[in-house]
Amino acid sequence: MRRMFIFILPILIIVATGFTIFGIVQVRAEEEKLMDELKRKAKAVAESMELSVQSVLTTQNKRNADYLVERFQTRDRLQGCAIYDAEGEIVAITARFSDWESKDKPYLADVIKNKVPRSGMEQFKDYTVYSYVLPVLKEDGTALGSVEIIYDTSYVLSRLTEIWKSISVTLIALFFFIVLSSVIIFRQMFLLPVLRLTDWFKGFLKGEGDHRHPLRDEDELGKLANEVEQVALSLRVARRSIVQDAQKQLNIEDVWTEDKLRSYVQAKLGVRTMLVVSNREPYMHMADAVTGKERCIRPASGVVTAIGPLLHALGGTWIAHGAGDADRKFVNSKDKIGVPPEDNRYILRRVWLTKEEEEEYYYGFSNEGLWPLCHITHTRPIFNEKDWDTYQKVNQKFADAVIQELPSGPAFVFIQDYHFTLLPAMIKAKRPDVVVALFWHIPWPNPEVFSVCPYQKQILNGMLACDLIGFHVQYHCNNFLDTANRLLECRVNTEKFSIVRGKQETLVRAFPISIALPSAEETVSEEVLVKVREEYKLEGKIVAVGVDRVDYTKGIGERILAIDRFLEKHPDYKKKFVFVQIGAPSRTHIKRYHDLGGEIDELVEKVNWKHSDGDYKPIIYIKRHLATEEIAPFYALADMCIVSSLHDGMNLVAKEYVAAKQDGKGVLLLSCFTGAIREFTDAIAINPYATEEFADAIYTAVVMPDEEKRHRMAAMRKIVQENNVYRWAGSIVTELSGLGKHNHEKPSA
Repeated sequence: MRRMFIFILPILIIVATGFTIFGIVQVRAEEEKLMDELKRKAKAVAESMELSVQSVLTTQNKRNADYLVERFQTRDRLQGCAIYDAEGEIVAITARFSDWESKDKPYLADVIKNKVPRSGMEQFKDYTVYSYVLPVLKEDGTALGSVEIIYDTSYVLSRLTEIWKSISVTLIALFFFIVLSSVIIFRQMFLLPVLRLTDWFKGFLKGEGDHRHPLRDEDELGKLANEVEQVALSLRVARRSIVQDAQKQLNIEDVWTEDKLRSYVQAKLGVRTMLVVSNREPYMHMADAVTGKERCIRPASGVVTAIGPLLHALGGTWIAHGAGDADRKFVNSKDKIGVPPEDNRYILRRVWLTKEEEEEYYYGFSNEGLWPLCHITHTRPIFNEKDWDTYQKVNQKFADAVIQELPSGPAFVFIQDYHFTLLPAMIKAKRPDVVVALFWHIPWPNPEVFSVCPYQKQILNGMLACDLIGFHVQYHCNNFLDTANRLLECRVNTEKFSIVRGKQETLVRAFPISIALPSAEETVSEEVLVKVREEYKLEGKIVAVGVDRVDYTKGIGERILAIDRFLEKHPDYKKKFVFVQIGAPSRTHIKRYHDLGGEIDELVEKVNWKHSDGDYKPIIYIKRHLATEEIAPFYALADMCIVSSLHDGMNLVAKEYVAAKQDGKGVLLLSCFTGAIREFTDAIAINPYATEEFADAIYTAVVMPDEEKRHRMAAMRKIVQENNVYRWAGSIVTELSGLGKHNHEKPSA
């Protein structure tokens, strides 16, 4: 299309320039002709009145003067007539043009003085008229006065406008003819041969045939096709070689790495475009509240922790809500930026939401509705129509962004979480050829709980447009299959774990999400550890750590109560035990979260007051967003990590802590209501609701022998190392490659 435009544009410019010059010449000639005609008419009328006006001015007969000027009232295009005496005062004027009397007319004095007629254009009110003034003389040559004839000139403008319209219509018709002819010629001579060559090239690369290319002409295009044929053969051979090498590499390496994932994608899928969609962006630009200095941070998010390494390895585009207060300053004209900032590996495209959209789609429907619906924490979900309407509009806004970023060829769209349940169907409506996968990072409830949602069918219909839906654990997959079976007309294939609706089949799989082990460069230095110990007075203390968003599902309050009970039962550990809670403020616009913040503050203050001794306080509450590199020293220092979620899909904090304990010293206390507990059987399982048992678990962690700690930690680190985020992504790629989705469907217009 661009080439066709370049081909046609010069022709159109030349034609348009020629017609414009022709139009200007024609219009000017017509204007001169009409004005000459007008001047002749005005002069003839004035001269025909000269003797009568001379008589009127000589006799000073006002009645005859009025009669004389009114005679010209009905003449075609004649606006009016005025008779003046020698001093320029009006003797008589046409009634319908009486306002002319108030106009300043300095030219009258020149006409009387020089005894020469005068003509010209005059502005009257909001339009222009033509004025012709003839001096009226006595027989001895002295001036009696003058007569002025005033003509309407609007018909001149109308006539010129008609000419321009005629030229424009002709030009448009000629444009259309030129474009149509050019398109037909371009299509027959270039486009169709190139399309045939392209189709042949695709088939040749896939090994669908070894026949020659379809172009038989020995022109330049035919010569190009001959060269393409040679390149195609070389590429197909090279591709097979790459796939074989990648497969060999996969067989050699046991541990999944960035390189292995990249090789695996090449072996399974070839070169395809990857798009990730999430609400939370992987990098956001914020202005410091005190200094005003802008900086780039990684927000606290399990999604960001898991998906970041995936795109870091594969490249692609991440589409997310630009929520940082300085985000707009760092994007280009297409709202894009290369990330990570220090080593651009993929593209972040930011989608902008209004305050109202963020309030209703994110805080409202997503986090006051779907979040409590899916988490069994006894918080009532809230649904209202306005939030739902905005949720639909925002999903459509993200769908538009995805469609803009998709290439014409094969691509994968990997959607994250409950914010975009309608997005898969919106994408498929425009691009049925694209493979769409959705990963649900939170629990999926049973059918009875989900049926509370008044928009249950719309949500399920949107999600089931996916080719693949992933959950953390099989239990959530089972719940989803039961939900679809109960609430929709569909067929659940229990052997394949899929849902079939019409021609669409959606696979439902469990993919326990993980993280990437930190590299040697990411190891926390001893200088940093010393600085943190000194700042928070942790030297010689048994340190426990908790890292969470401030959310009612994370069991922060239950954790503090268990620590309180632990110190009550074992007072000898006062001044020896310190718990560091890192709590990133979250969704404070929602009342439940706002109230929770106050509850935790009050509880921390109460427990610290109860067990304080001098400058000792058992709980250090860091209530702010910390970047990944700021959290790392606390993981490294902590003798134990407490994860007490009341309900969680996986919880990556547990895996982050295990990954950080390179020395093997550390104990993980892990809620039995997390997905991670199914993998980390060597963690100390806790029930956050059972305060006594929880307190005893803390004591068990404190007194556990170092040898047992190392044994447990080594087992958990092996799990993280082997089942890391690259293996998780590889598992998803395996499912996608088996979908038979190497479609040949053409994108919808």
